[in-house]
Amino acid sequence: MSNIASDGAPLAATPLTRAVLEIDTYASGQGWDQPARLFALVDTARLRASEPGLAEQLGLGDDTSGGLTPIEQDELPSGQPLDEFLATIAWPDVIAGCALTVERLMLPPSAEASLPEDLDDAALASWVARHPERQEVRMTVAVLRDGSRESAVRLRAKDTPSEVLTGPELVPGLADALTATFA
Repeated sequence: MSNIASDGAPLAATPLTRAVLEIDTYASGQGWDQPARLFALVDTARLRASEPGLAEQLGLGDDTSGGLTPIEQDELPSGQPLDEFLATIAWPDVIAGCALTVERLMLPPSAEASLPEDLDDAALASWVARHPERQEVRMTVAVLRDGSRESAVRLRAKDTPSEVLTGPELVPGLADALTATFA
């Protein structure tokens, strides 16, 4: 069963899950090998009320249901580690949450047994890149100020909307880092 409704909207139980799937669909349309992207999540009804011009520009008419509207932020700085960059972010109160989409190489848990000891970050990245069981993934992780979180993970090898995995605890470290931007 597809996670896309006949009208093109993602099927999801919560506004946060819908926002994550909307961002995943957007990132998918950009293709692979893309830089990380950061999004502010704003309450759609509040956006329509406070910024009607922007809401119209984004296609959020009065008939648009409630929920969250993702707004892509400026490009992330190149060369700066993601965790260091996230530590510099502070969101204004109008922002309900944030999301990040990033591509990474992942290994199955079984690969941990063959992991060489005492590798620095560069050597570890090189080892993972050469590992025969590596998988390229795109992770979209979102959090709200209240601590809610959601993730979508898409494997490059299974790059279809029906193969996107979702769940609040798929990428806990990244969700924790995004949550810290609201501290």
